[in-house]
Amino acid sequence: TRDDETPAVTPEQHAEDLHALVEALGVGRVDLFATSGAAVNALFLVAAHPDDVRLLVAHEPPMAPLLPDGDAIVKACDELVAAYDADGIGPGMARFISLVMHRGEWTGNEPVPDPAVFGLPTEDDGSRNDGLMANMRGGGCSRIPDLDAVRAASTRVVVGVGEESGGPDDGEIAGRAGYAVARELGVEPVVFPGGHNGFLGGEYGQTGKPDEFAARLREVLATR
Repeated sequence: TRDDETPAVTPEQHAEDLHALVEALGVGRVDLFATSGAAVNALFLVAAHPDDVRLLVAHEPPMAPLLPDGDAIVKACDELVAAYDADGIGPGMARFISLVMHRGEWTGNEPVPDPAVFGLPTEDDGSRNDGLMANMRGGGCSRIPDLDAVRAASTRVVVGVGEESGGPDDGEIAGRAGYAVARELGVEPVVFPGGHNGFLGGEYGQTGKPDEFAARLREVLATR
C-alpha cells in the first residue's frame, strides 16, 4: 500500500460514522434519504443500529450481489480499482462510468473505455487519494448488509428507483439492484423522477429533475 493511498473504507465504517452522527445530534430517531453507495451505507446502519432511523429512503442502492450478473459486476469493480492503482484516476473512473451507465446484463466482455471519451485525464498525476475509489476498495459494490436484520427493524424502508434508469432486467446496474433490494425486503419500489442522478440540477455537470424529485420525496416523507 502506498503511503499517500486513501485506505479502503467499508460500509460498516460508514454506518458507524452515521451512528455517531445520529447520537451527536441528540434528536432521537431520524428520517434519512440516501442514494447510490450512501444508500448501501444507510442500510448497513439500519441493520446494525435499528433504533437510529425511523424512515429510510434508499435510492438505487447498487448491491450487485443480488443481481444474476453480480459476480461479473464485482469482478469489474475489482478491475477498475486495479486500473486506478496502476494508471491513475482517468482509467479507473472511465471504467466506473462505463459500468454504472451500462444497461442490461454485464458480461465482462465489454470494451475497455477511453478516459478521454468522458473528459477524464489520460495522464497519471501520481495521486491515489480518491474517495470514491477508497469506497470501491472497501467493497462498495460487493457487500450487502444483514437483510434479515433490516427486515426485522422497526425502520420503515422505502426503496427508490429512477423512472429513467430502466427496468429490473434491462436497466442500469443501480436501478436493477434497487428493484432487487425491494424484492428482498418485501416492499414495492417507489419510482422517482429522473434517473440515478434525478436529484441533481447541473451542479456537477449532470442534470436530472430536481424539482420533481423533491416533490416525490416530500410525498414519501409525508406518509411516514
